[in-house]
Amino acid sequence: MSQIFDVLLKGGILVNHDGTGPRDIGIAGGKIVALGQLAAASAGEVVDATGLHILPGVIDTQVHFREPGLEHKEDLETGSRAAVMGGVTAVFEMPNTNPLTTGEAELADKVRRGHHRMHCDFAFWVGGTRENAHDVAELERLPGAAGIKVFMGSSTGSLLVEDDAGVASILANTRRRAAFHSEDEARLGERRDLRVPGDPSSHPVWRDEVAALLCTHRLVRIARAQGARIHVLHISTGEEMAFLADHKDIASCEVTPHHLTLTATDYVRLGTLLQMNPPVRDETHRARIWQGLSEGVADILGSDHAPHTLEEKSKPYPQSPSGMTGVQTLVPIMLDHVAAGRLSLERFVDMTSAGPARLFQIAGKGRVAVGYDADLTIVDLKRQTTITNGWIASRSNWTPYDGKSVTGWPVGTIVRGRRVMWEGELTAPSGGEAVRFAEALPRGA
Repeated sequence: MSQIFDVLLKGGILVNHDGTGPRDIGIAGGKIVALGQLAAASAGEVVDATGLHILPGVIDTQVHFREPGLEHKEDLETGSRAAVMGGVTAVFEMPNTNPLTTGEAELADKVRRGHHRMHCDFAFWVGGTRENAHDVAELERLPGAAGIKVFMGSSTGSLLVEDDAGVASILANTRRRAAFHSEDEARLGERRDLRVPGDPSSHPVWRDEVAALLCTHRLVRIARAQGARIHVLHISTGEEMAFLADHKDIASCEVTPHHLTLTATDYVRLGTLLQMNPPVRDETHRARIWQGLSEGVADILGSDHAPHTLEEKSKPYPQSPSGMTGVQTLVPIMLDHVAAGRLSLERFVDMTSAGPARLFQIAGKGRVAVGYDADLTIVDLKRQTTITNGWIASRSNWTPYDGKSVTGWPVGTIVRGRRVMWEGELTAPSGGEAVRFAEALPRGA
């Protein structure tokens, strides 16, 4: 008797945790139910993936979608639309919205806003503060919570926790892996006068590599004292990468496409469009970050998608805000690095699906396996395309990669068995749901 599926992907090359090779994929009820040669099977929807590679759904664990409070830059619908247009099937969104995501009510509000309105699946980081430090063990286990995120630099109000005692009070209560923006706020304050009005290339002079390294040293020391697991976001310096190599037992780390692709020489061309925190630095740092990636020190890739309008970015430095779009370009930019031989396709998969699932204990996602959610990113490794602002689905409608030609392109995005993007077009209504985590599953689940 032939098998019957809801969706059948035929003829593609699957890149998975157990190797790369031709395999068909049968999907039913939003789950993967069969893998292998399924020539005799039938389905309500058959997807011809001949000539394409099928990857486990890409998970971007650091995005800023600006809702609530800053919807003129982005909202959960437009940000998630950009995600699926770029092949991303799930995102973790950051807490620096208005109001801040620091309590149960604010988290629940975001989950309600995202449910079946976002195009991809989602979780939300909860901001760790001095005020909620004693509650983080409960907050990090709430439905839709990615974990606790702490800003040790580059934030304002209660989200900024720059002192050791404040960080220790949070880590004393976390049980899941907590994420950190690691820049030393005291050093940033001391060096503020090094900003040159009208010259964004002075941004990495002000926010220098010492500010990042000092803070990461402090963070690791505090985490060890508290017996806590930590995740250091957007590594921008070679010194941090070398330091973290000796602390992998407690500290994971993320690298971004912009720190792997752009350098300080690009300030001449891009101006404030390149302005990020922590900054894009010189070629020496980029090379050492790549070395850390090749040596396995870097655990995952995250886009740090942080959109502002072009009008806001056009303000003269330092009045210009830091941040750029990135969720939609993560896959094509990194596939271009794959095409250039800088990393293998298997390593890309590990850093965008298996790695996030491993670090954050994501339930039912992160690999293509029977019983797992049918989240798939389908790519054409040979397609040569030029990235343009016109392709960007983010409300901010721009990318620092405008005009960049790449080899490798996202052709399709499947979220829990639903083909939501195909060949640059949305193909299904929004149906995103909250990501589940093994460390926070309700009893009886």
